[in-house]
Amino acid sequence: MDETIAGTETAQIPKQRGESLQDTAVRYAEERHWDVFPGTWLEAVDGVQRCSCGEAACPVPGAHPAREDWATQATGSATVARRLWAKQPTASILLPTGRTFDAIDVPETAGFLALARMERMELTLGPVTCTPDRRMHFFVLPGASAKVSDLVRKLGWPPASLDLVALGEGSYVAGPPTRYGSQGAVQWARRPTPANRWLPDAEELISPLAYACGREGRR
Repeated sequence: MDETIAGTETAQIPKQRGESLQDTAVRYAEERHWDVFPGTWLEAVDGVQRCSCGEAACPVPGAHPAREDWATQATGSATVARRLWAKQPTASILLPTGRTFDAIDVPETAGFLALARMERMELTLGPVTCTPDRRMHFFVLPGASAKVSDLVRKLGWPPASLDLVALGEGSYVAGPPTRYGSQGAVQWARRPTPANRWLPDAEELISPLAYACGREGRR
């Protein structure tokens, strides 16, 4: 699957290596019209990278909202995004779901299994991220969170039996290259490109995703 992660297309969002978090956040707003907001960041404490929230046992250090009203802070303006990251250049890049996209969250092993199957089926895919805690997020059209349970049920799976959830309004995903403490950085399994600007509906992807999650759940 390395070829999938690296990608062979010219990405609309350029390589992020060496690019500041501010520049990347601005590109998400400017080129993809995604809302963005700055989250927490990492601070060195006694030589250890700790989350700016101050919680020593933070489960996602440096990669969660820094304030409760984050939804009102999220912006699709490149100008505002530049100003927000100017205040805290190392803040994580968080992308609210339920606006320009929802995200289907699955385990990494099931996600790569489903991704391979989708490619064989020649399905239209949107961007897909891999997180350091071994999750994958498939970007789909807004509205997925309201219907995924019914779609899964129609396929014969009790929704609670699958490790699959749709993130919609009130949720968010971390955008590459946000880091989770010392675990590593979020990266693209499928990069944003001009070809995948138009996102698929959850209904188009749910069968291979549910199958892969069900298979993983039986192991």
